[in-house]
Amino acid sequence: MPTTKLLLGDEAYAQGAIDAGVTGCYAYPGTPSTEIMEYFQGSKQAAELGIHRQWSCNEKAAVEEAIGTSFMGRRAIACMKHVGLNASADGFMNSAITGANGGLLITVADDPSMHSSQNEQDSRFYGKFAMIPVIEPSTQQEAYEVPAYAFELSEKYETPVMIRFTTRLSHSRADVVVADAPRPQNAIKTPSNPKKFVLLPAIAKKNYDAHVAKQGTFCQLSEESPFNKYTDGADKSLGIIACGIGYNYLMEAYDGKCNHPVLKLSQYPMPRKQVAKMLAECEKILVIEEGMPVIEEMLRGPFGNEKILGRLSGALPRVGELNARAVQLACNLPAPELPAPSDNLRARPPRLCDGCPHADTYRALTETCQKLGDAKIFGDIGCYTLGALPPFNAITACVDMGASITLAKGASDAGLSYAVAVIGDSTFTHSGMTGLLDAVWENAPITVVILDNLTVGMTGGQDSAALGRIEDIVHGMGVPSEHIRIITPLPNKHDENMAVFEEEMKHRGISVVIARRECIQTLRRKTAAAKK
Repeated sequence: MPTTKLLLGDEAYAQGAIDAGVTGCYAYPGTPSTEIMEYFQGSKQAAELGIHRQWSCNEKAAVEEAIGTSFMGRRAIACMKHVGLNASADGFMNSAITGANGGLLITVADDPSMHSSQNEQDSRFYGKFAMIPVIEPSTQQEAYEVPAYAFELSEKYETPVMIRFTTRLSHSRADVVVADAPRPQNAIKTPSNPKKFVLLPAIAKKNYDAHVAKQGTFCQLSEESPFNKYTDGADKSLGIIACGIGYNYLMEAYDGKCNHPVLKLSQYPMPRKQVAKMLAECEKILVIEEGMPVIEEMLRGPFGNEKILGRLSGALPRVGELNARAVQLACNLPAPELPAPSDNLRARPPRLCDGCPHADTYRALTETCQKLGDAKIFGDIGCYTLGALPPFNAITACVDMGASITLAKGASDAGLSYAVAVIGDSTFTHSGMTGLLDAVWENAPITVVILDNLTVGMTGGQDSAALGRIEDIVHGMGVPSEHIRIITPLPNKHDENMAVFEEEMKHRGISVVIARRECIQTLRRKTAAAKK
């Protein structure tokens, strides 16, 4: 008998993949997608089934490993947050041209409102760019059901499928009915066309022609999709297209009883017949989509269409997450007043944890920079990005994963006397190594500070691919051993650490300082566990 579980959207998706016969999950941690892999890793069922469930060193590796599993005829998912899709774009885009053998799902969790991200980009644009089917579930139950459906679609039409989540669905819970037994995993079966995955131009052209020829089929699949639903309504002064989680906001705004025609849209390409019906019958169309105005922009056209309302028209906020109140205002419904700001509440910006090793590193580093003058610190993505805020005010720039080293090198090339890059241990192996190789190649006079807290701290303490390997990696890339320095970031080492920073910053070549002390949060958890 099916059972019911209380699951996050991410967890429901992971369980759905397990029950759909997945062989491998590949991912790099990033909010709001992290809980997918963590569910796999905590699942006794996944362990018994022998499902691969280890973190990859970055999203590009994750996608390519999933493609390799698909090549063998078995089912795989790659999971990441939206900016991680940028890192994996090469493999992702080309997977549309190789196609799939075993089911291949590229799973991306977008972060509107930038709760823990650098931007609000909408991954549906990537799906449209690659011309592959995209599915964004509206509920946790749909999140569970999507893998089985999408794997079948992927295998039948030999195409990768993008699964798109957003923060609110990923991180909210609901009851989910799950199957009592998983589908068996696929047997190994390599592609019938042995050259299909070899993207030499002559082969890629044939593959691309075949991929383009499938577009009409993909549109028809959207028309017939169980995740898309057209519901007629008596009041045709307005028709509403509600995409993904936007359908939940709509139902909440109307208390489940909307009197306008509604198209619940969760599978793309856009189902043109259903949209055309709404355009023909309704005076105006409101598009509710979490993220960017993908569908609204398509319907408005290059010169605008006053009939189409949404984020571009101003009916809904242009940026940030949506909610039921925003939908109520857009639909001219009574909406609750927002409470006035209270003078008794003070803003509490994020800060480094008490006892965080990064704090002691920043104290020594910023004082050294002040002493030397004409020095800048270029930061990276991690807990340590908070070094940009008071009391440190240390970081000059932070752009994307791995960019600290290349930014520092570019600034040094432009004439900065003392260029310092600060990067975490996991970010270093994610995408910092190539930047270091560039600096080694030119013996650039920059100092790379690797903050080794022995974990992936910002996303909850996952294992770092760099654990116990940083010195060997750095030396193997060509950094002279005498300019690989290890410090312990503690208050009683302050003067000693400053001296190391000064020596290496004055060195007119590449140098690496590894600041090593365990993350205070993982240390506390280990200590508490040891006492039990």
